Amino acid sequence: MSALDDVLAAHGVGVRPLYRVIDLLRTGDHDLGELVRLSSAPRRSVEDVLAALGDDLDRSGDRLRIAPGVAAAYARYRVPRYADPLDEAVAGHELLPKVAEWVAEVPPPLAALDHVQATPETVLRRALWLDAQYDLASARVLFLGDHDLTSLAVRAVCPAASPTVVDLDERVLAYLDERGGREIAVVHADLRVGLPPALSGGFDLVFSDPPYTPEGMGLFAARGVQALREPTEGRLLFAYGYSPRHPALGAQVQRSLATLGLTFEAILPGFNRYFGAQAIGSAADLYVCQPTAKAKKVRGGKAIYTHGPQSVEAAGTKPALLEKLKEIAAADGLSLESRPVDWSISGPEGDAVAMDLSADPGPWLLRTLLGTNARRLALLVPNAHPDLADERSQTALSALIRRKYALRYLRSTPDNRHAVVVADAVEHPDEVLTRAHARLANVSLDVPADLVNLRLVDVPRHRLPELLG
Repeated sequence: MSALDDVLAAHGVGVRPLYRVIDLLRTGDHDLGELVRLSSAPRRSVEDVLAALGDDLDRSGDRLRIAPGVAAAYARYRVPRYADPLDEAVAGHELLPKVAEWVAEVPPPLAALDHVQATPETVLRRALWLDAQYDLASARVLFLGDHDLTSLAVRAVCPAASPTVVDLDERVLAYLDERGGREIAVVHADLRVGLPPALSGGFDLVFSDPPYTPEGMGLFAARGVQALREPTEGRLLFAYGYSPRHPALGAQVQRSLATLGLTFEAILPGFNRYFGAQAIGSAADLYVCQPTAKAKKVRGGKAIYTHGPQSVEAAGTKPALLEKLKEIAAADGLSLESRPVDWSISGPEGDAVAMDLSADPGPWLLRTLLGTNARRLALLVPNAHPDLADERSQTALSALIRRKYALRYLRSTPDNRHAVVVADAVEHPDEVLTRAHARLANVSLDVPADLVNLRLVDVPRHRLPELLG
């Protein structure tokens, strides 16, 4: 066993998760994902253990175990395990089957948004812990993104709670509206563009499981501070994980949070478990942060994810594509201006506007059409954009925006990876559509009560047909 002992010794004082891997293999059969998730050891470390076991490891398809004939020899690696009262409460809780049902039916994760699904046990664990630590019945709680559905669990644990969820993913907002019976307020936003004004300065607790980059954590934390009613009295709670093999990554994120003026009230190790994220042991800590009086509320940046076109390492759009986009926008002799992707505020009305949406994860196209007023828009999007996927998708988008713009879809233009959506203003547009940055209560009398404080650009897509008639 010298090879195994060498692997264990290389992990120093943090070797206990690898002892758990050995114990799992000694007492049953598991696949690699289970070994990572149940031990919280990084995938590479688990693979090192498997390699060191050599011929003592039995393989049956993707199932692994230590051969029964030699299993007894590995008993010396067993370590004592003590019951966690919160784990026991979750395992026996009557809500766990319901939470598991919600998680099973949530829209699939999007890699471009760094979605990794938390386990049902983690979702319920979060809700129970929040209910034990804070007065959820009187506190206003904001979730910055909630693909994990923690807001549903909070509402189930504390029916008097009034959670609000802001998310970029339209599918998640529609799912929460359906499952929550509209008892959970849902708002659309891309936090890179800004926090909707209706959410600024109105909350006591903010919970988030952001992208695990320093840029992502910093942006979500800054928006969280902006959302707090009294920052020094409120709390920000974040899930964040990094591999113990790369502690410098954790140091970068912690510096990012400290630079914003946040103190670490607590860091609860391994609090969150996931289906996936094997590089960090399918686990993340829970950070409980209290803002100081100097906490910073504003921080921008578009590249915050670890995957896809909005990842930190992603390259920009080729200049030749942008030149072709400008030509399309300026056809018929219109004067041209180019704008960055930003629908947070109303810019000056223009003749023709060209905008690069080639990194759009899906929702930007509609929001840009809602939030930009011009005689013509020319928008560069991925050829595989969901709103251009088929005739039905194109018709649905055109119907939503028809009382403001008439749309043309130029597929495979300027190249076979991109498309251009051309929007020409219609005569006598609907006032609600042209005043997308005004509070809805100030634009129309015929607005559902739960939407009156929002702007049109903040309304979830599934609510727009009801609002626009």
